[in-house]
Amino acid sequence: MSRVPWLRGNCRACGLAVLVISSVASAADTKAKQKQEDRLQNAGTVMDEILNIPDNIPHELLAKAKCVVVLPSVVKAAFIVGGTYGRGAMVCRNGNDFTGTWGTPAMYVLEGGSFGFQIGGEATDFVLLIMNERGASSLLHSKVKLGGDLSVAAGPVGRSAEANTDAYLRSEVLTYSRSRGLFACVSLEGASVRPDNEGDQALYGRKVSASEIVLGPAQAMPISAHKLIASLEKASPRLKKS
Repeated sequence: MSRVPWLRGNCRACGLAVLVISSVASAADTKAKQKQEDRLQNAGTVMDEILNIPDNIPHELLAKAKCVVVLPSVVKAAFIVGGTYGRGAMVCRNGNDFTGTWGTPAMYVLEGGSFGFQIGGEATDFVLLIMNERGASSLLHSKVKLGGDLSVAAGPVGRSAEANTDAYLRSEVLTYSRSRGLFACVSLEGASVRPDNEGDQALYGRKVSASEIVLGPAQAMPISAHKLIASLEKASPRLKKS
């Protein structure tokens, strides 16, 4: 009988410990989800601003793109010699052949060497157009190296480039950048792009792959993605077949 109060005390302590651990875990999950929500919101702002630049991504190219990857505030660690690292989102057109309306975003990571055109830790926004089904499928299932696994080119800029878009359609990925308010084509050859599985889990609240998010079953659209999707829908509501 003398042990009962001790056992009760231990049970209370264990219960309190479980409660504290659960609270900490819940707070960590909330923080992780908010980080992904912020990235989606920033991606929407970047896409909206870029599409409103007079000499922006040629409409003909965006209309033929299967997916779009938006990577806001990618950081270059050093001048000429350094690393590049950034996180953002990929949005694809719905359907197994990527021909429908713009769908639910999956989170993505860009990793690679320095490209030598910026100084210090300056942040740059990147937009990647995925131009064919092979490129889209590759990105959904694995880490890909641009210029190795997928052909890549710096995309043309402005309305005057539209007449020459057929030459660019031979590339599976077209890349653009914006830094210090300047929008330009840029080569990301040598960089790698991969699904951000941890980011997707934090955003959607469970383990889910990029291919599941994009190809179905349908996930609930995060509110933070609405601006990104709305910008793409306004600029290119339907795929234009080559």
